[in-house]
Amino acid sequence: MTQQLNRQPAADQHGPSATQETGNSSVMEPGSGPFSYRDLARLDEALTMSSRETGLRFTLYVGELGSDTRATAEDLHSRSGGDTSNSVLVALSPGQRVLEIVTGTAAARRLPDRACALAVLSMTSRLGAGDLVGAIINGLRQLSDAAGHPARRKAD
Repeated sequence: MTQQLNRQPAADQHGPSATQETGNSSVMEPGSGPFSYRDLARLDEALTMSSRETGLRFTLYVGELGSDTRATAEDLHSRSGGDTSNSVLVALSPGQRVLEIVTGTAAARRLPDRACALAVLSMTSRLGAGDLVGAIINGLRQLSDAAGHPARRKAD
């Protein structure tokens, strides 16, 4: 699911991003990028609750996705570790105004394209208002609701 966001990038309210090089990876220092400590705590809670409620593993990537955004998102998903079949990646590039949702094969059976499209639509509305954290949290809630709890889905 690829969605081009139709909004102008908001001015960075937290100053320029600061990264720390650690070997072959770059780690953003909490509070130095687009997210405050409080934002990071809210995002962590939303990811944890989504994973706990559904039995799927939700991951989030916020940053540049390169020229082929879908391929980059799929690569991030495949390298996210664990059982990628039961995982969902929400990849968001505010600078490129692109949002990608990548589902593993088992997760896709519980989150069809229509459910992902509705989550994307809801997220783009919040992003258009400049609410990055609210958009992500709302999108995760919608995806969680659509996927449901595995035990309850079997009973239905």
